[in-house]
Amino acid sequence: MEPVTVVTGRACPIDLNDVDTDLIIPKQFLKSVKKTGFGPFAFSERRYLDDGSPDPSFPMNKPEHAGAPVLVTGRNFGCGSSREHAPWALQDAGFDAIIAPSFADIFRTNCGKIGIVCVQLDDEVVGRIFALIEADPSVEVTVDLPEQRVHVPAVDGLDAVDVTFDIDQHTKHCLINGLDDIALTLEHGQDIDAYESSRASWRPAVPAG
Repeated sequence: MEPVTVVTGRACPIDLNDVDTDLIIPKQFLKSVKKTGFGPFAFSERRYLDDGSPDPSFPMNKPEHAGAPVLVTGRNFGCGSSREHAPWALQDAGFDAIIAPSFADIFRTNCGKIGIVCVQLDDEVVGRIFALIEADPSVEVTVDLPEQRVHVPAVDGLDAVDVTFDIDQHTKHCLINGLDDIALTLEHGQDIDAYESSRASWRPAVPAG
């Protein structure tokens, strides 16, 4: 995966609590394991009208939020099933960072494995970010992973947000260095080669490639 350090850009506010993975990517779209192509179906039940046309009231369909790399949302985001397709859909939709008061643990882990930064902030702080975005949809949100800091400038008399956040240090290391599980394993390539060279000759050979 690509390294992640600083994510800066407009934000898409989806002010909903307890968003489960079936709402993020409904089960009827889980027909591939290619990790790409799911973006158009993210939030499809809220994003599209019955005739299949975009619902203009849904944040992802509003021009001012188009292409936003940061998603700001409510508590317990990503609850429900453990489907990896949910982070895949959000990443394919263009989101590199998600800010919320809390996340489902498995969802947060799955995000870290593909390069999405999950930032957990207090409800009050997230509420202030929502207010800043509402006041000026063009305001830029910065998620600085190395510094573990979120910054949103002041807008129309509303105070800026400049806060730090906690993150699992192993996840941070993997995100900054672009290490997925395979890359982590390959970091121990010399040890693996040394082990393989010391295996008894009568043991089955490891297939090449």
